[in-house]
Amino acid sequence: METRTIAVFIGRDWRELYDAIWRPDVFPTWASGLAQSTLEDCGDHWRARGPAGDVTIRFTGHNAFGVMDHRVSLPNGDEVYVPLRVFQNGAGAEVALTLFRQPGMSDEKFAADADWVRRDLATLAARHSKA
Repeated sequence: METRTIAVFIGRDWRELYDAIWRPDVFPTWASGLAQSTLEDCGDHWRARGPAGDVTIRFTGHNAFGVMDHRVSLPNGDEVYVPLRVFQNGAGAEVALTLFRQPGMSDEKFAADADWVRRDLATLAARHSKA
């Protein structure tokens, strides 16, 4: 599958940033797709209402490597893997999300999804940068 990795620099220690944002319940504060939904903790997964119905999300647990990967199971049974990393960049942090072009996705839809990720990462940076 074609991929596009989108990243943003945040002027904050990477470990401090990771500890502040790794929890699934923090995602709706910056991930607009989840901000318009309730995120329900179901034990081993989370449930959210997506545009096409309920989705199930499984998040990577807290770890020493800044990994925030998650898998989204869509109502049609498809699963979307979302690699997400926080890592050191000088005195600050880089947050990188890799977007996979889904089968049958048009160029326009892939570009729109990439723009959406850019906006969400900009929101994350605005809310979590140290002044």
